[in-house]
Amino acid sequence: MQLRDFLAFAQILISSLLIVLVLMQVRGTGFGAALGGQDYSFRTRRGMQRSLHRVTIAIVAIFLAISAWSVAAS
Repeated sequence: MQLRDFLAFAQILISSLLIVLVLMQVRGTGFGAALGGQDYSFRTRRGMQRSLHRVTIAIVAIFLAISAWSVAAS
């Protein structure tokens, strides 16, 4: 398995994980807010929401690093 194949496989796994994490965070929003409507309730992230938010940011950073690495490797 070459480095390029490993990076492509890692990108697929991480993007799938990102999809799941984002869908877990969207729970509780209205359909109008999903289509670009404004949500007038201001909420702070607490507990599990805060953890999901931070994990999502970390996974996005890893995904971007792997993407940059795969472009540089080609």
